[in-house]
Amino acid sequence: MTSTHANPESVFTYGAPYLKFGPGASEEIGYDLSLTGASRVLVVTDPGIAATGTPQRVADQMSRFGIHALVYDAVHVEPTDASLREAIEFTREQGPFDAYVAVGGGSSIDTAKAVDLLMTNPGDLMDYVNAPVGEGRAPEHPLRPLIAVPTTTGTGAESTTICVLDVLEQHVKTGISHARLRPTMAVVDPRLTLTQPAGVTASAGMDILSHALESWTARPYTSYEHKTPEQRVPYCGRNPVADMWATKAMQLLATSFRRSVHHGDDEAARADMSLAATFAGMGFGNAGVHIPHANAYPIAGRVKDFHPADYPDAEPMVPHGMAVSLTAPEAFRFTFDTDPERHIEAARLLAPDAEMTNDPRDLLPAVLTDLMRDIGIPGGIEAVGYDESDIPDLVTGTMKQQRVLASSPREVTEDDLAGIFERSLRLW
Repeated sequence: MTSTHANPESVFTYGAPYLKFGPGASEEIGYDLSLTGASRVLVVTDPGIAATGTPQRVADQMSRFGIHALVYDAVHVEPTDASLREAIEFTREQGPFDAYVAVGGGSSIDTAKAVDLLMTNPGDLMDYVNAPVGEGRAPEHPLRPLIAVPTTTGTGAESTTICVLDVLEQHVKTGISHARLRPTMAVVDPRLTLTQPAGVTASAGMDILSHALESWTARPYTSYEHKTPEQRVPYCGRNPVADMWATKAMQLLATSFRRSVHHGDDEAARADMSLAATFAGMGFGNAGVHIPHANAYPIAGRVKDFHPADYPDAEPMVPHGMAVSLTAPEAFRFTFDTDPERHIEAARLLAPDAEMTNDPRDLLPAVLTDLMRDIGIPGGIEAVGYDESDIPDLVTGTMKQQRVLASSPREVTEDDLAGIFERSLRLW
C-alpha cells in the first residue's frame, strides 16, 4: 500500500521489554524484582499452571530478597470482562502491590496487564477497551512493574502492549491497547513449556505464525498520514525493525514447529519455539496484525459447542491461535496483490522446499493448510461449529475490530470479509 496522504509518515517507533531468556531464567525473578524495590508482589496465574507448582516456586524464591508474594490462581483461560473484573477485585481487596508477575500463557499475562492498569488508573475496565466496543481511553498514569513469564509458546504477550478479552454481553473478543501495558520484563524459560500438550502447542504456535505473517504483510508505516508524537500508537505499520523479528520468527518456526507438536520433549525445538514467540511478539507488537486476528475475535467470541483437544473441557472454546489460523489462508490470498513478493517470500521462509503452485497467490495458503493438517488444526470454521448462516454475525464482529483492521495492507469491506469467511468454511 502506497501513501495517498499529502504528508506521509516518516517516523516509526519500536518498543520491547527487557528480556531474559534461557533454561533456568525463571529462577532469578526474585533477584530481578529486588532491583525494583518491590516488597509486596502478586503472582498471577491460572489453575492449570498453578497445579504444576511453577507459580508457587516463583513466589517462594522472592522471600530470599525480603519480598512477600501472594499467588492469584483463578485466571480464566481466554479472559472475559467478567474474569478480569474478578481478578481486579481480588487485587483491590488484597493489595496494594508494588509489582506483578504473570506466570502462564497469554491469558495470565493479559489478566496481569488489566489488573495493573486498573490498580494504577481510575475508572472501569470498559473505559480502556478499544473503541467501538469500549471507550478507548488512554491510561493517565504509569503502571507498576510487570514481569511476564510465559509457559506457552504462542501469544508473545510478554512483548506486547495488548490485553485481549471477550466482552460477554456483546459476544465479541477485543482488546486494550496502549504502550504502557507492555511488560517491564519478559522472562522466557523454555523448560517451562515442556509440559505444554500437543493441542495447545499447535494452537499457540499458529498464533506465533500469524503474528509473524501479519506483521510482515501489514501496511507500511509510510502509508499512514504523518502524526505528532502524542498521536502515535504502538501499531505503527510494518517497518525494517519489525520485519527483522518477523523474518527470524518464521525461520525458527520452519524447523521447530512440527517437532514441538509431535515431539514435545524436544528441548531444542521448545527453545526455538519460545524464541519465535518472543521475536514474533516484538514484530507485531510494533507493526500490528490485521485480517486474521480481526476475524479471530468473533470466531472465539461467538463459540457454540466446540471443545478443543488438550484444553480444559469445562466450557466451549475456540482457542485464540486456532481462531486466528482458520481464516488465515484465505486472508493472505486476499492480500496477495498488495505485495506478491512478500507473500511468496513468507511461504519460502516457512517451507523452503514447497513446490510453486500454478497461481503464485496459492503458495502461501497451500503452505499454511499443509502445516495445519499436519499438526491437527481443524479444517475451517465449519469444523468448529459455524455454518453459512453465521457469516453475517461474524462479519459484524470483525468490523468492530477497526484498530486491527487499520493495519491491513488492503482496505477490507463487509463483502470482502463475507467472502473470506465463506471460503474458510472448509479449507480442505
